[in-house]
Amino acid sequence: MIVLGKNKTNKLKLKISKLFIFKLTFITFNFLNIIPVLAAENSQLNAKLTVIYNPENSTQWTGISKRLESTGINYCIVPLDEVRSPADWGNRKVVFLPNIETLSPSQAIALEEWMSKGGRVIASGPVGSLSSPGVRQLLRTLFGGYWGFGLNDIQELQASKDRLSQDWVNKNIVFGKVRGGVLVPDEVTGRISAVWNAKDNPAAIVTTDRSVLFGWRWGGDTAASLDVDTAWLQAAVNRYYKLPPSASTKVEEGSSKCQKTLANTSVNNTPKNTQTNVVRETNKTPNNNKTAFSAPAAMPLTSKITGVNPPNRTFPRSDEAIDKLEQSVREDISPNSQKPISSSEAIALQQELRNLIGRVENSNLAASIINGNSQPIGKVSSQLASVQGGGGVRQPSNQSIQNARQFLNNIPELIKQKKYNQARQQWLATRSILLNQFPLDRKVAQPEIRAVWLDRGTIVRARNEAGLAQVFDRLAQAGINTVFFETLNASYPIYPSKIAPQQNPLIRGWDPLASGVKLAKQRKMEIHAWVWAFAAGNIRHNELLGINTNYPGPVLAANPDWAGYDNRGQLIPPGQGKQFFDPANPQVREYLLSIYKEIVTKYDVDGLQLDYIRYPFQDSNAGRSFGYGKAARSRFQQLYGVDPMKINPSQQDLWQKWTQYRTEQVDSFVTLVSQELRQQRPNLTLSAAVFPLPERDRIHKIQQHWEVWARRGDIDLIVPMTYALETTRFEKLAQPWIYSTQFGQLGSTLLIPGIRLLNLPTVGAFDQLQVVRDLPVTGYALFAAENLTGDLQRVFNNTQGQNPTEVEPIPHRQPFASAATRYSALRAEWKWLQENNNLQITSPSNFNEQADILEAALNQLAVASNNSKLATARGALNRFKVLFKASMRQQYIDNSYQTRSWENRLIAIEQLIRYGERVEISNSN
Repeated sequence: MIVLGKNKTNKLKLKISKLFIFKLTFITFNFLNIIPVLAAENSQLNAKLTVIYNPENSTQWTGISKRLESTGINYCIVPLDEVRSPADWGNRKVVFLPNIETLSPSQAIALEEWMSKGGRVIASGPVGSLSSPGVRQLLRTLFGGYWGFGLNDIQELQASKDRLSQDWVNKNIVFGKVRGGVLVPDEVTGRISAVWNAKDNPAAIVTTDRSVLFGWRWGGDTAASLDVDTAWLQAAVNRYYKLPPSASTKVEEGSSKCQKTLANTSVNNTPKNTQTNVVRETNKTPNNNKTAFSAPAAMPLTSKITGVNPPNRTFPRSDEAIDKLEQSVREDISPNSQKPISSSEAIALQQELRNLIGRVENSNLAASIINGNSQPIGKVSSQLASVQGGGGVRQPSNQSIQNARQFLNNIPELIKQKKYNQARQQWLATRSILLNQFPLDRKVAQPEIRAVWLDRGTIVRARNEAGLAQVFDRLAQAGINTVFFETLNASYPIYPSKIAPQQNPLIRGWDPLASGVKLAKQRKMEIHAWVWAFAAGNIRHNELLGINTNYPGPVLAANPDWAGYDNRGQLIPPGQGKQFFDPANPQVREYLLSIYKEIVTKYDVDGLQLDYIRYPFQDSNAGRSFGYGKAARSRFQQLYGVDPMKINPSQQDLWQKWTQYRTEQVDSFVTLVSQELRQQRPNLTLSAAVFPLPERDRIHKIQQHWEVWARRGDIDLIVPMTYALETTRFEKLAQPWIYSTQFGQLGSTLLIPGIRLLNLPTVGAFDQLQVVRDLPVTGYALFAAENLTGDLQRVFNNTQGQNPTEVEPIPHRQPFASAATRYSALRAEWKWLQENNNLQITSPSNFNEQADILEAALNQLAVASNNSKLATARGALNRFKVLFKASMRQQYIDNSYQTRSWENRLIAIEQLIRYGERVEISNSN
C-alpha cells in the first residue's frame, strides 16, 4: 500500500476529476452522435426558442450556430431522436426545425398535439420531405404548404401582397439574394408571406397562424447570408411573442433546461457514422423495405411508416401512434369545426364529392352490365356489411346520388348563411353514404393488368412450395394476373445462383423462384422477376440476419471498389438504410447483367422488373450528393478534366454536367439490359418501379429519368409508386403521369399506377382502384401481397376474381385483344344507358354506326394482327374520338365526370394499340 502526502493526494484528485470530466464528455459525445455537450449558459435557462438538431442538419451546424448567436435570441437545442411525445418538444412557445427532412410518425403526431396546445413552429427547407407519406401529409397541414422543388439560380426575396403578413414582415427584414426552393402553399390554410423574384413570383415563405416555413435551408452559407437568415428568424420569433394571449393558452414559458443543451456548437468533427433513427426512403412494408418517395410529390411517393433504428438505439414502432396519424390524415375535415369555409375550400369540397359521385356511378354501371342486373343496386350481402361501413342494407344508389347532388348545390348557400358546422357535417355524412354505395359484392373489373408485388417476407414465411401455393391461390382468387416476385434483394438472390456469392440466408433448402414459376403457370398468371438494381445492401436485412447492420452485402464486401459514396465519403448517406453500387462501374454493370441473364434463361419468367434503378436520395442545396465511386470519378475526370469531388452546385455548368453524367449511367444501363435480355428472350416484358416526383426534381435528387426509357421503348411498363392514404391525394399524384400517357410523351410504354395497401381501408382501396379504371391507363400494381387479407381479399374475390372457365386477356401480353374487349365493355355501357334514356347523344344513329365500325375494326385486329388491320383500326379510332366529343356535348354538361372517364378509356385503348404495334407487329416483322 502506498501512502501519498496531502499535496500529492490533491493533485491526484484533480487529475482524476479531469479524467472523469473528459470521459463524461466523451460518453455524451458518443451518446448523441454530435460534438461534446458543454455547460449551459445562464442566459439559456429562460430560452425562448427550442432548436432541433439532427444529423441531417449537422453539415450546416456551424452556420446555424453562428446565426443563432447573431439573433440575440435565448435558445436551447434538443436532438430530434430524443423526441417521442408532445412534452419532448419542450416548454418554450416556439420550436425551430432548421432543414429537418425526416420525422417519424410518433414525432409528427407529438408535434401536432404540441401545436394544438398553443405551440408554434418555424421550419426551413424541405421539412419532412423524406418522411413517410402519412407524415408528409400531416406536416403539410401543420405548415400550410410544402417544399416543391429547388431553384437552380439565386433569387431575390420580395414581400408578398398578403395583408396579414405585413404585421411581421416589417422594415427590419432583409430582402437579400437567396438560393432556395419553391413552396407550394395549401389553398385553404397557407398564406404567402414572401415570394421569389422569378417568373410568376413563386412562394418563398408560407405561414399559418401557427407556423412559418422558410423556402431555403436556413443557416447554410451557400443558401443565404447571415444578415438575411438572422433578420427573418428574429421576425418569425417576434411574430409569436407579439400575438395576443388567446393565441397560446396552454404552453407556458418555463425556466427548465432543454433535454440536451449545446452551447457554441460546431460539427467539424461529427462522426461519419451519424444516422437518424428513421430510414427515409422505404415506402413499402417492413419485410422488404421497398422504397418510395412520394413526390411532393413524388411523391409520394411512398414510404412506409416504420424505419430502421441506428445501432444500439431503440425507437419502437407504435401501432397506436400510426393509427392515430392515419386517422388524422384521412379525417382532415372536423365535423364540429366552426372555422369559416373559404371559397377555395368550398370548391375543393364540391369537387371531391362530385368525383366520388362519378366513381360510384361508374362502378355500379359496370357492375350492372357485367352481372346483367341480376342483383338490384341497393342491397349488400351480410358478409360485406362491415366492409361497407355499417348496416346490412344500404340506401338505393340512385336516391343516394340524387341526395348527394342536391347537397352539392346547397353548399354555396350554407356557406353564404355561415352554417359552416352544418356544411361540414353534411359533407362527411354524404361522403360516408356514397362510399357505402360501391358494389363490393359483384364483378366490376374489365380486362386490366392486376399486378401485385410478392415481397421477400411473404416468400420467406411460406417456407416451402406448399406454403407458397397457398399464397398464389389467394392471389388467383383475387383476380391478380401478374406477380412481381422479389428475386434479388440486397445482392442476395432468392434462388441458388451460380453467379451470386450467396443465396438469401433466410431461404433454406428450396428454390422459391422455380416454385413460383410453376405455381403461376398452373394458375395462368404471369410472373416477373423483381430485382434490386443499384441498391447493394440493406441495414434492415442485416438485422433480420443478426449480422453487423453496416455489412454492405456479399457483393460489395467482396468487391469494395464497386461501391458508390456520397460527397463526404460515406457508403450509406445519412438517414438512409442502403449501400449502393457505382452505376458507372463497368464491372458492376457486367455483374448485374449476368445475374439478370441467369434469371431469364434459367427460369421461364414472363418479365423482369427493375427496382432501385437510380442513385440514393440527395439534395445538393443541402450539401448532400452521391455517386462518387472510384470508377465514376475517374471516368468523369477523363471526360471533363476535373474530379467531381472538387465541384459544387455554384459551378452551374460543371454541376449540370455531373448531374447529366450520373443520369446517363442509369439511362444507358436500362438500355443495355433491354437490348441484352431481349436477345435472350424476345417476348420478355420489362418494367421499372419508379418515383412519381416531377421530372426535373427527380433527375436532380435520384438521377432517374424514366421518361427517356419509355420513349426509347426500353421499358414496357412504367410503375410509378403513387402511394397515398386518401383517394384525392392519389388522384393528384397520378394525374401528371396520366396526362404524359394521354399526350404520347411515354411513347408506346404502358403506365401502371401503384397502390399501397398498408393502412388503407378496404373501401378506400376499392375507391382508388375505381380512380384507375376511370383514367387513361390499363391497370394497377398493389403493394404488397402480405397486405391482401381479410375483407380486402373478399372484396377482390367478388369484384375482380376470374371465372376459372374464362381467361381474360392480359393487356401487356395481348394488347389488341384487350383493346377490343375493353371497347366492347364501353359500348355495352352506352347501349344500356340509351335503352334507359340516360344518355344524351347528338345524332344517335351516326354515333352508333361509327361505334359499330370501330368495334369491327378492333375485333379484326385482335383476331389476326397485321399492318393493314392496324391502320384500319387506328383510323377508325381517330375518327370516332372526334365524333365522340361532338356527340357527347350535352352528356358532358349533365355528367362531366362520367363523360371524361369514357374519353379516358378511349385513350387507354389508343395506348394499347400503340403498345401492340411495337410488341406484336414490329417484333413479328
